[in-house]
This record gives sequence, C-alpha cells and structure tokens, in this order.
Amino acid sequence: SSEFSGQIPMNELTKTYSCSSGPGGQNVNKVATKVDLRFHVESASWLSPGVKAKVLEKYGSELTKDGWMVVKSDRTRSQTLNQADALEKLRTAIRSALAAPKPKFTAEEEERIRKGKLKAARERLHYKRIRSDVKAQRSGRDQML
Repeated sequence: SSEFSGQIPMNELTKTYSCSSGPGGQNVNKVATKVDLRFHVESASWLSPGVKAKVLEKYGSELTKDGWMVVKSDRTRSQTLNQADALEKLRTAIRSALAAPKPKFTAEEEERIRKGKLKAARERLHYKRIRSDVKAQRSGRDQML
C-alpha cells in the first residue's frame, strides 16, 4: 500500500450526520451521532489514478450510480468516535482494494492440496487410535469388556 498513505483530507469528503438507530433512549432521538461519509472516487484528488482504478474495480458494485463511495458508522453514541470509525472503515476499504489477490491454484495443485489434507487427517486419526489403545491398556481394558 505504498500508493496510499492512509491520509484522507476531510475537506474532500461530504459528511452527513443523522440520528442513529438502536438502543440509547433519549440520546438516540435527540443527538445526531450517525456519520455518513461520502466521496466521489473519480474526482478524488488525494488518490492516484492507479488506486482509483483498483477501488473502482473492487467496489464498483457498492458505489452509487453517480460513482460515490458511501461509508456509514453508528457504532458508538459519540459523533466524533463514529466519524473516526467511518474514516478507519474507508482506509481499510482502500487498503483492501490495493491488497494483492490470493494466488489461484491449478486443478492439479488443488488436487495435491486436497490429498495432503486427507493424508494429514488419516495420520491424526491413526495417532489418536494408538494413544487411545495405550490409555486403555493402562486402565485394564478387560475390565471394561
């Protein structure tokens, strides 16, 4: 993630505050603690073109029709903590878009991995059976039969 420093300029985000849902009594009804951060991916000057392309590729279906990325948070009863949480969610989303995809295995490699797992399971059960026999001999198995 050398392309993205983690720095998000607040003046480039559109912030909206609204009443949160869930428990909290009068606090929920009176205080606008839910935070709604949004930014237009295409026109974000703080993201390099490469980062924008990767974000659009990964989150294309989650953006609005106009190309806005929306991040919401109503985790806490504090507006500032919710704003920090929403920013952290946004950072995490951008970093995960930049993360390298998991390597794809060929059918042959997948088969080898599957066989290895089966063999490991067989060996573990074999070892358990041996341990079980050892412990049964200690207590005198003939008493139980």
